[in-house]
Amino acid sequence: MVTATVNGAEIAYDDTGGDGPPVILAHGFLMDRSMFAPQVEALRGSHRVITWDERGFGDTQYDGEPFTYWDSAQDCLGLLDHLGIDRAVVGGMSQGGFISLRVALLAPERVRGLILLDTQAGTEDPEAIPLYQGMVDTWVADGPNDELSSTVAGLIIGEPALSAAWIATWQSRPKESLGQPGTTLLTRDSIWDRLGEIEAPSLVVHGTADVAIPLEHAERLVAELPHAAPLVVVEGGTHSANLTHPKEVNAAIVAFLGGLPA
Repeated sequence: MVTATVNGAEIAYDDTGGDGPPVILAHGFLMDRSMFAPQVEALRGSHRVITWDERGFGDTQYDGEPFTYWDSAQDCLGLLDHLGIDRAVVGGMSQGGFISLRVALLAPERVRGLILLDTQAGTEDPEAIPLYQGMVDTWVADGPNDELSSTVAGLIIGEPALSAAWIATWQSRPKESLGQPGTTLLTRDSIWDRLGEIEAPSLVVHGTADVAIPLEHAERLVAELPHAAPLVVVEGGTHSANLTHPKEVNAAIVAFLGGLPA
C-alpha cells in the first residue's frame, strides 16, 4: 500500500504499474480497494490497474468533514494527477459507480471508458432511507454487532463464505467512521438527467440477485448513456457480483477493454 495527499486527504491505493492502458477502480459502500482482487488479477497482465480507498473506508485518512460524491470524484482525478495519468478507464461498483459517473461529468476528456458494476445514477429509494439510516445510526452508536453485520453483508455480498471475512474487517474498524460516509450515501443527488452528457463508451454489469439496486436501474443506465454497450446480466450475481461471479464479470470487462479505441 502507498498513499497520496489529494485534496487534503491521504488516499491509500494500490498500483500494478506497467505500460498498459490505465484502469482505475472505486469500491462500494463499506468495502475497500481489496474487493477488486479478482479483477486486478485478470487485468494486470495487459493493463495498469489502480484501486483506491475512498474517504471513510479502508486505509484512507481524511478530516471527517462532510463530503459529497462530487468531492470523491475530485479525489479520483487528483489521484490520477498524482500518478501522472492523463486519461484512464474509470470504473466502480455501487458507490464506486456513483463516483465514476461524476468523474465522467467533471472531466470527460480524461475518461477513456466507464465500467459500471451494480450501480445506478439516482438518489436512494425514499422508502429505504429510514431503514438504512437506522442501520448507520446503530453502527455508529453500538458498532457492527453480529446481527447487524450479517444483515448488511446479506445486502452487499449475499454469499456467507465471502461475508465472514468482510464482517471481520468491519468489526475491526472504528465504528464512528461510518457516520459521515452514511450521510453522503443517503443524501446524494441524482444525475439521471445528465447521463446524456457522457460520451465515454460504457459497460454496465448487474447481477440478477442484487437486492440493493434493482436490475431496472442498470437497464436505465444502458438506455440513457449514449455509448453504452449491451447490458451484461450476471445470472445469480449479487450486489457484489464482481466477487461472487468474478469469471463472468472479468470476461465482460476484458471484452469491453479490448474493444475500446486506442
